[in-house]
Amino acid sequence: MSEAYGQALVRSPIPLQTGKAGRSRGAHGNLWAGSRWNHQVSEMPLPQKKRWESMAKGLVLGALFTSFLLLLYSYAVPPLHAGLASMTPEGAAPCSPAPGEPETATPANGSVGGCQPRRDIVFMKTHKTASSTLLNILFRFGQKHGLKFAFPNGRNDFDYPAFFARSLVQDYHPGACFNIICNHMRFHYDEVRGLVPPNATFITVLRDPARLFESSFHYFGSVVPFTWKLSSHDKLAEFLQDPDRYYDPNGYNAHYLRNLLFFDLGYDSGLDPSSPLVQEHILEVERRFHLVLLQEYFDESLVLLKDLLCWELEDVLYFKLNARRASAVPRLSGELYQRATAWNVLDARLYRHFNASFWRKVEAFGRERMAREVAALRRANEHMRRICIDGGHAVDAAAIQDSAMQPWQPLGAKSILGYNLKKSIGQRHAQLCRRMLTPEIQYLMDLGVNLWVTKLWKLIRDFLQW
Repeated sequence: MSEAYGQALVRSPIPLQTGKAGRSRGAHGNLWAGSRWNHQVSEMPLPQKKRWESMAKGLVLGALFTSFLLLLYSYAVPPLHAGLASMTPEGAAPCSPAPGEPETATPANGSVGGCQPRRDIVFMKTHKTASSTLLNILFRFGQKHGLKFAFPNGRNDFDYPAFFARSLVQDYHPGACFNIICNHMRFHYDEVRGLVPPNATFITVLRDPARLFESSFHYFGSVVPFTWKLSSHDKLAEFLQDPDRYYDPNGYNAHYLRNLLFFDLGYDSGLDPSSPLVQEHILEVERRFHLVLLQEYFDESLVLLKDLLCWELEDVLYFKLNARRASAVPRLSGELYQRATAWNVLDARLYRHFNASFWRKVEAFGRERMAREVAALRRANEHMRRICIDGGHAVDAAAIQDSAMQPWQPLGAKSILGYNLKKSIGQRHAQLCRRMLTPEIQYLMDLGVNLWVTKLWKLIRDFLQW
């Protein structure tokens, strides 16, 4: 974009012609006199000084315009290289754990002493893992109870893919304390820890790495320049046949196409799989997070989350948001699935570890109890679907009637589905229906988040029809 808009066209000034005077007839109707006068004027050179002044003004304006567009682009698009953000220069904030306090997560609800609803939550929002659906659940809960969110400033993420820093929070000041942090970030535990009370609940969600890679490739591939060299109709299959041929670890947006979970959680996604750091990082995630949800078992994950947070069933109702239409979701074959898993081997090890721990939690919760609660959740979701959704199902972007329900689309495609709200909904459910169906960007605006960069970027995309 900076090249498209940032080049100023500087030309030597062209003398103005006289228009009417040059074309008017003389007193005797002679056109030749006026034409000759016009020709003489057009050949008169501007003084040398004025010519240089005009050129200088053009260069200055061009430089200013280019600088403005580069600045705009740096805000609208993630930085080329993401380095570790500096720690916010301040002492321990009131929300920080006391010196020497262990990282180990606080005990789950249901322990001796009763169950109290938890309202202090850090959701590490990973990419392409049904995280937008979980984000909507947290938005609704926080709005319902008047909780204080730590929101980004200007964008809908915390300057991703740069590391999170407290200073990125809207209206931040030293010592500020928040109930919920849930927007996209590259995780930086110490910086996040300093914004929430010591007993805050930390959660995140993972997905089968091969399926995640497939989704990320199709969603973000157009903004990863080294994929532009792929020439076949099935670019994903071509890439997986020989990924080292195309992949550039230092390339722009390269993090989207290898070990994205590891990257989002704040670790080196290019780490040697044989390094002992891999297992150390996995165990660190286990210490820091109370619950790691799985996208493939989303309902079971929400039941565990509801139990952990001591919430009501209504608090975890959901409609699937930010989902791609079926034609845009080609499934990986057996061989390509294995190749995608091997290519994302760090994420594969992370996923295997937490897949095992997830089912241990299910066993502790009780298989029969889990089956009953999942069935109850699905019945309640189906009930809300009949009440809220016009036609009862998601539709293509072009069929969404209300712009407030239009989800953000990937560059060059309109593959993300959305919903139409029923026109007649009872007063009891009207507010809940609208909130459940509102996409992330619009919900953030409803919550008062400053999204000037995101909105400006959308205007540019709409103008260029990206």
